[in-house]
Amino acid sequence: MWSPEREAQAPTGGDPAGLLPPEWEEDEERMSFLFSAFKRSREVNSTDWDSKMGFWAPLVLSHSRRQGVVRLRLRDLQEAFQRKGSVPLGLATVLQDLLRRGELQRESDFMASVDSSWISWGVGVFLLKPLKWTLSNMLGDNKVPAEEVLVAVELLKEKAEEVYRLYQNSPLSSHPVVALSELSTLCANSCPDERTFYLVLLQLQKEKRVTVLEQNGEKIVKFARGPHAKVSPVNDVDVGVYQLMQSEQLLSRKVESLSQESERCKEEARRACRAGKKQLALRSLKAKQRTEKRIEALHAKLDTVQGILDRIYASQTDQMVFNAYQAGVGALKLSMKDVTVEKAESLVDQIQELCDTQDEVSHTLAGGVTNGLDFDSEELEKELDILLQDTTKEPLDLPDNPHETLYTNSVPKPRILDAELEAELEKLSLSEGGLVPSSKSPKRQLEPTL
Repeated sequence: MWSPEREAQAPTGGDPAGLLPPEWEEDEERMSFLFSAFKRSREVNSTDWDSKMGFWAPLVLSHSRRQGVVRLRLRDLQEAFQRKGSVPLGLATVLQDLLRRGELQRESDFMASVDSSWISWGVGVFLLKPLKWTLSNMLGDNKVPAEEVLVAVELLKEKAEEVYRLYQNSPLSSHPVVALSELSTLCANSCPDERTFYLVLLQLQKEKRVTVLEQNGEKIVKFARGPHAKVSPVNDVDVGVYQLMQSEQLLSRKVESLSQESERCKEEARRACRAGKKQLALRSLKAKQRTEKRIEALHAKLDTVQGILDRIYASQTDQMVFNAYQAGVGALKLSMKDVTVEKAESLVDQIQELCDTQDEVSHTLAGGVTNGLDFDSEELEKELDILLQDTTKEPLDLPDNPHETLYTNSVPKPRILDAELEAELEKLSLSEGGLVPSSKSPKRQLEPTL
């Protein structure tokens, strides 16, 4: 829980190195101008005013995002943005402008905008301290005190979304109801302090994604079923399931504790036997048997509770499937609102009629165009027969040696001399005898060598 010591240990400010513009270290004249105070009114010099505001406003928000905090104070920002011993004199004006634009909100105003009655200690911590600042604002003093806590609205929304996704991806999401203490442990890394955790829950409550209820002195949180769904109020079924889950955890812890006690009794009996203390060993074994019987009884109760929870989870799944089916049927009805069997049959008939018409048109076009001339096919056949008979009666005028005629007409006949024929004949005779003629005397035969 929150304490002043833990609040003092929470990160306040810090070195903003890495997010600073280049002129922070390089341009002394520019930084002197930015560290000076704003004029009393923007109308005096709107250019200088807008230049300073355009530098400091994004830097304040980016610094808070880098630090992972949603709560900021003027004092912390002045410490974080010190430069060579100088403190920016216009940060209060920057915070006032961010408040005016709605990018920042006083913590007390945010608490008043949401039902925070479940925060038992909220009145003393959140509301009483800022009371004098609220009164001063009502009296016309718009200055931001150095200790007043402001909330970065957009950063708080981002942190709330982060916590919601963290819950959805954890085993706790098996049921929408979870203990506040368990959720706080789950979000320890995301929320650096107790105040941030409660502000995140209030933001989720403002978005209607969670609701918080106190049951038997313990706070429980109920989440919405889906990321875009609205949370429903906690009912008796939610409380009953939560109590069953708590009973399951309690029985599991008792079974684990008794199992350790049984092992301890067994070890004591072993040591007594080694020491020769028989009676002590028997008492330890009896205690072990009694513990095991208690474990068996607790196991039976635990099985019953787990069986009930399994049925509840199964029924919830069935309900989700039923709702999905119901939504699907409704969508199908809407999509087929104007579709009937008669309309479908009429549409098919129209398509068939159009297809038949197209076939008739194609067949008509395939018949061709005669250009007004009609021919009798029987007369054409008779004329063709007469032509064939006349062709068979006339003799064909063919040459006596068609090959020679064709050859003579196509290629000129070469003249071959007798000497060339004799030389060719001699070459053939020598090649058949296996002899090679001399290059000087082709007619001379060479004797074969033995």
